[in-house]
Amino acid sequence: MHPKALLDACAELVRLTLQFNHPADAVVSRFFRDNKNLGPRERATLSETVFQVLRKKLLYEHMARSGSGAKEKRLAILGFAGPRDFVKSALTDQEKNWVDMCDSIRPTDLMSQHIHNLPDWLARPIKEQLGAEFESFAESLQQPGTLDLRVNDLNEKRAEVLKELTAAGIVCQPTPYSPWGLRLQGKPSLAKVKAFERGAVEVQDEGSQLLALLLDAHRGEMVVDFCAGAGGKTLAIGAAMRNTGRLYAMDTSAHRLDALKPRLARSQLSNVHPAAIAHERDDRVKRLAGKIDRVLVDAPCSGLGTLRRNPDLKWRQKPEGIAALSATQTSILESAAKLLKSGGRLVYATCSVLPQENEDIANAFTKTHPDFVPLPVQEEFTRLKVATTDALCSGDFLRLWPHRHGTDGFFAAVWVRK
Repeated sequence: MHPKALLDACAELVRLTLQFNHPADAVVSRFFRDNKNLGPRERATLSETVFQVLRKKLLYEHMARSGSGAKEKRLAILGFAGPRDFVKSALTDQEKNWVDMCDSIRPTDLMSQHIHNLPDWLARPIKEQLGAEFESFAESLQQPGTLDLRVNDLNEKRAEVLKELTAAGIVCQPTPYSPWGLRLQGKPSLAKVKAFERGAVEVQDEGSQLLALLLDAHRGEMVVDFCAGAGGKTLAIGAAMRNTGRLYAMDTSAHRLDALKPRLARSQLSNVHPAAIAHERDDRVKRLAGKIDRVLVDAPCSGLGTLRRNPDLKWRQKPEGIAALSATQTSILESAAKLLKSGGRLVYATCSVLPQENEDIANAFTKTHPDFVPLPVQEEFTRLKVATTDALCSGDFLRLWPHRHGTDGFFAAVWVRK
């Protein structure tokens, strides 16, 4: 594609994405469906340009003020995911001079918000938690998330799958914490990889794998994945149960549960029972009260732990939305807790980095539920033989950060019912 045509396409996609009417990945997918003439290289450039603009939106908007022409075009030029010489061939002399001026700006000359590129309402609570580490955290968000796989240990061994993928030209290594994980170099296509086709591996961030590990589900138990979504953790739990017992995958979205079906077929699991529910107080939930051995509540959350993958969330989420989510999380945790029998285990988790969705919810639950005893996550990981557990925890809780652990941001709290 001619440089000018590609730049114009980038500008249009930037314009559509910055309306924030839909998630960025959905906007990009829709754009590709509407422009089927785009080849793989053009699609990669378009997608990477949009996500670069989202990652550095405050900086690029600051720089764009000194340029001319449509704002979305200026942003697309600054974030263009390709050689500078290529995009410059589509620019006027005035635009080239402007780009050179922008490229010459040193980070030391920038204001802090133009370095971290986070809205103030989000930057403040993260700074309070991380202190001097805040800059490292912010820098980690400028890089795309890693591609992790979970080996289906129902029928497969990680070492053997590692050899198979390596022989197929896929560079990967074992994840440092999860005993099931492999971390890939780059983002290779997996659709036609034999290990993926037969269900030997599933795409799943290492942090998400650790949540399933913390549930510590055993053979023959009754288990509920209360907010199962597309079922990544459900599949990990079902394999840990060795395909025995009964595992309910509950979610209020039948559409998300439909996405579980092909993954479930590949996994060769027969102990998983998807169950669409209307809400957390659904009759299907009430009928299981006091009968369940283990419950995982991966609660609906802001998703702000996934900013490497979904940088639009920091612009689409608002403080008032976080407050509403906290109320929903509390209600869901209350209902899920009623499912457990005496001695049952409850895990509450989010992919958020905000205490309002994490420690605040967990501490309030402990205070109002004396029949649930908190379990220190570090001690649980030691028992489960997860390496370097002290690096994963904050107090009694699991706390994962992209700059520390190479995972998405995750939180988890664990209790056992008296």
